[in-house]
Amino acid sequence: MSKHGEYKVPGGKLVVVDFELVDGRIQDFHLSGDFFLEPDDALADIDRAVDGMSPNGTIEQFAEAIQAALPAEVHLLGFTPESVGIAIRRAVTGAAHWRDYDWQILHEPPVSPMLNAALDEVLTAAVGEGLRGPTLRIWEWDEPAVIIGSFQSVKNEVDEDEAAARGATIVRRISGGGAMYMAPESSITYALYVPGELVRGMSFADSYAYLDEWVLEALKTLGIDAVYKPLNDITSPHGKIGGAAQKRLGSGAVLHHVTMAYDMDGEVMAKVLRIGREKLSDKGTSSAQKRVDPLRSQTGLTREAIVERMVEVFKRRHGGTDGEVTEGEWDAAERLVEEKFKTEAWIRRVP
Repeated sequence: MSKHGEYKVPGGKLVVVDFELVDGRIQDFHLSGDFFLEPDDALADIDRAVDGMSPNGTIEQFAEAIQAALPAEVHLLGFTPESVGIAIRRAVTGAAHWRDYDWQILHEPPVSPMLNAALDEVLTAAVGEGLRGPTLRIWEWDEPAVIIGSFQSVKNEVDEDEAAARGATIVRRISGGGAMYMAPESSITYALYVPGELVRGMSFADSYAYLDEWVLEALKTLGIDAVYKPLNDITSPHGKIGGAAQKRLGSGAVLHHVTMAYDMDGEVMAKVLRIGREKLSDKGTSSAQKRVDPLRSQTGLTREAIVERMVEVFKRRHGGTDGEVTEGEWDAAERLVEEKFKTEAWIRRVP
């Protein structure tokens, strides 16, 4: 049985593997791609190392076998032994690729932050149930909010008096991760709703960088030297730009959303977020602005122009057509706000 797998290393090169499965073992293994490898004959060493291995091996086991087979003086540029392991796992598990899908791109008018959070759950569920295809959505919101992670404590994270003074609603999202203070148009938030097949064979950590590689490319076209810092940060030499969070539903669908600072007021953020007072101080840095570096200062562009470039790069890399949230999805999200997101039981499920 012939197997083919591909993995684009975030910030690196394409790794391609082809092999046969014979009597429960990998045979006739061939690695290829647009990476760099010196010396040339190390490619054959990698092929021989994988030949005969079980297809059920872990990424780490494949990487260890490859590393052990490589000569002492070898240079791998644009890929790693682990990335070969990921490509093998994706071949074995039948992982999908971005272009296997017809992507929809949604950019609706501003709604409340709570409705945005509910929409993330509704649209992820719709993808998992096959009611909509994979989708990229740009958030727009009409009032300030403190968005907290699914497992965070309200009293530990939020100064509720400061939040109330600024008219900020507390919204608990369904994904984990940290809290953020979001004023309208101060940040760029997007969400991906994808089938689990797109990240099959990857670790949780690898999937974060994989799903955000397109946005790193978009930022680089704007002159920002953006890189991914595990587990879930997008950063640059001038400071942190944003962070990602994920939630995987029982259906296998994945919600992956990211908030990047455009023109955040670090001083206000440090007042509203309790933990933020320590995080934003950045080990003694006096100005919170130095911790979260806004996209506006690095590009000089409007928020709209940056979003436009992001969508342009996404379409060029992965395809996609402009769509809209259906009436049924809006209705479901509004019900979810009333039944879940707006309730004290949900907001304060971790007091």
